[in-house]
Amino acid sequence: MPELFRLYGFLFMFFSHEHEPIHVHVIGNDAEAKFSWNGNQFVLERARNVKNNDLRKIKKAITVNSDIIVKRWNELFG
Repeated sequence: MPELFRLYGFLFMFFSHEHEPIHVHVIGNDAEAKFSWNGNQFVLERARNVKNNDLRKIKKAITVNSDIIVKRWNELFG
């Protein structure tokens, strides 16, 4: 499981054998979310048990780090 970073008690990561499109999994606090790259930005694909306040923080972290996430994806799976 390639780990990208940890913030707010959440792990931002890829699974070992990923598939297109580029996406990032966020796991923690008995919650999970998945954001997919639409070619321009990461968009929430699904969320389970994520509080709205946490979801806003997660989205901001992904937005701020989107270049790093895409670059890391391409290094691992490109």
